[in-house]
Amino acid sequence: MPVSTATANFLIILLNSFRDKTIYNDPKIRDSFNKLIRENNLKPVVFHSLRHSSTTYKLKLSGGDIKAVQGDTGHSEAAMITERYAHILDDDRRINAEKFEEMFYQQKDDEVSGIKTDELLSIMKKLEESPELLGLLKSLIK
Repeated sequence: MPVSTATANFLIILLNSFRDKTIYNDPKIRDSFNKLIRENNLKPVVFHSLRHSSTTYKLKLSGGDIKAVQGDTGHSEAAMITERYAHILDDDRRINAEKFEEMFYQQKDDEVSGIKTDELLSIMKKLEESPELLGLLKSLIK
């Protein structure tokens, strides 16, 4: 796919700014970015919004790994990410809570033994009522 002149110029200026560590102060980036948007009929956005979008996608793709995203995006403090982007992970927290509830609070068959929960509770009650039976089982285990 051919690259427009505006795109090529923007990328060159961006890479030079990274090299020179002037990316946050360089008006050439803003100007070339805006030209790229105009010439390609794109929706106008602020250049810094690309950083927000990138951070958002990285949080979602990493499953909320804040330290990994912090290192990748160059934020000096993890707290900056947790304060600014916490709302992004709300859906993930809700899904995790639903999974937790499903796993721990619903009665299910014991996958290892095939014994249902109510059967297991009945066996435990019988053992509590019969010390002799409990003693016999303990001796078999040894």
